[in-house]
Amino acid sequence: MNRPLKKEFYHQPTLELAKALLGCILVKKTPEGIASGMIVETEAYMGPDDRAAHSFGNRRTKRTEVMFGEPGIAYTHTMHTHCLINVVSGAVGKPEAILIRAVEPVDGQELMAPRRPKAKNQFQWTNGPGKLTKALGITMADYGHQLDKPPLQIMEGQLIDDAQIVAGPRIGIHNSGEAVHYPWRFSVKENKFVSKKT
Repeated sequence: MNRPLKKEFYHQPTLELAKALLGCILVKKTPEGIASGMIVETEAYMGPDDRAAHSFGNRRTKRTEVMFGEPGIAYTHTMHTHCLINVVSGAVGKPEAILIRAVEPVDGQELMAPRRPKAKNQFQWTNGPGKLTKALGITMADYGHQLDKPPLQIMEGQLIDDAQIVAGPRIGIHNSGEAVHYPWRFSVKENKFVSKKT
């Protein structure tokens, strides 16, 4: 049985954590059962100096408040009609976060299929940040949840070697000036569940 990542795991620089999360298992327990997926794609958001970050310029709102706290907490937010999940990173008072962009299904495929009825195949169940939250049952109610405790946890998984990690620019941040080009999206090389190829 995989063990939850220890709190200390999250106390590493955000760009390093974004890579270290690859291969870990994101698990959500709901009344219907447990669904989980191996994290295969992440994006780092570097806080006050990153024009693409919600906390750019130390913007502190009801939405971003959780980012100013301890690392290892879930920061969920809505984009259009989708709920997205981020992992709070950075020290207290340094609002950084990592978006989980894609996972490869591990457990609970029988729950994912009906939650993603319009998906053409299993790759489309979880190959995007709004898709994976629907498939796993992650909602805005998970905002502020500590990720070492159920019902939403990140567990130890497999170690992804640096040679298997692809870095490239983040997606969907067109109005972010020079931040558009920062190579802060990380994915597992040639994994079929990655949202977009670099």
